[in-house]
This record gives sequence, C-alpha cells and structure tokens, in this order.
Amino acid sequence: MGSPETLSWQHSNVQGPGIGILSISKSGHLALSMASFLSGISATAWINGSNANMVAPLHYKDLIIPSITPIVENVTFSPSGILDIRDALPDPETEGNRGSVIPIERSNSRFLFAASEDDRNWNSCLFAQQAAARLRHHGKENFEGGAFSGSTLHAPGFHSTVGQVVVFGGEAKAHHQAQLDLWRRVQEFFRKHLNRNNTAQKAMLYTRG
Repeated sequence: MGSPETLSWQHSNVQGPGIGILSISKSGHLALSMASFLSGISATAWINGSNANMVAPLHYKDLIIPSITPIVENVTFSPSGILDIRDALPDPETEGNRGSVIPIERSNSRFLFAASEDDRNWNSCLFAQQAAARLRHHGKENFEGGAFSGSTLHAPGFHSTVGQVVVFGGEAKAHHQAQLDLWRRVQEFFRKHLNRNNTAQKAMLYTRG
C-alpha cells in the first residue's frame, strides 16, 4: 500500500479525499506524528493519548524526536496495593523534555482531543491541554475536545511495558455513558472533516462532568 501522499480511493464507501486517524492510548502520539509529517491527514481523533514521543526515538527522514523518559520514583501504590503509574511519565513541557513533544503545529489536520479525568495510565488530561495550547500558541484553532469523567475503564491488569499489574482507573456506569457520547462525537467529527465540501470551522471546547 502506498503512502498517504499517493493513495487513491477506489471503494465506493470510502469518503475521500482526506484520511482520518482514530487513536487510543499509546497510538495517540503516533497519530499526532502521522498528522504532523504526512500529507493527506484531514482528521485526527486522539483519545487518552500522549502529546510526546515515548518508548523509542521517532525517526522521520533526517529528523529524530527523542523518547521521553519515565520517572520511576513517581510510581506509587493504590489503596489496594496495586501499582499506580499515572505520574511516571513526566510533564512533556518541562525543561529537558520539550524535545520529545510532537510538533503538531506543522499539521493541517483537524484534531479531536478526548481525555479522561479518571485515567490512571498517565495524565492524559494534561497532555490534551498541552496539545491544544501548543496549537493556539502557533495561531491555530484546528481542534476541538474536552475532558470526560469516567471515559476510561479497565480492571487492574498486566501492563506489558511496565511488566507488572497496574491500576488503570474508571468506573463502570460513568464509563459506559461517556463511551456512548464520545463514539457519537467521533463519528460526527469524521463526517464533518472528511467531507471534501466542508469548510474549516472555529475550534470548539466541550466538557462532560
């Protein structure tokens, strides 16, 4: 399959010409990277992700974006004695970490940022706020998004990167309600911004308590 720059749409149900990306958790920074460096990405939905590169350096042509380094000392334990890694990933905008932040100001994509206040995997609300602030700082309003209480749910389980059982956060009822609402918003987002006849709209901020 060719790159986004060379793909041609053949299937009658494919709504071109733009490409949409739906990302969750770790795939979030990969989606932001694709939107920043590849042409043809018209809409990028980012859910509980990171705004900085992680795990391994990102290589694109002659550019290398280093990986942000977790701080082991920030790992704590939940009241039930399970590892809580939420704050292990440091603030990407602090000195020494900024080189790992994805330069999304390069992108012409529309962005949907959705972050859970209950996410214990990492501080996705902070990362979403920083991504939006970076776009605004560069004079861009090509985003919408907000914070959702309970929009993540995962029983404590084995984290392959950490190598141990961790707490992920969330509460069942709030999670299901947020999932229904968010899925509707994601579909609306793609319908609106993958339509070739759509005109750019000003950024919107929505919240769910």
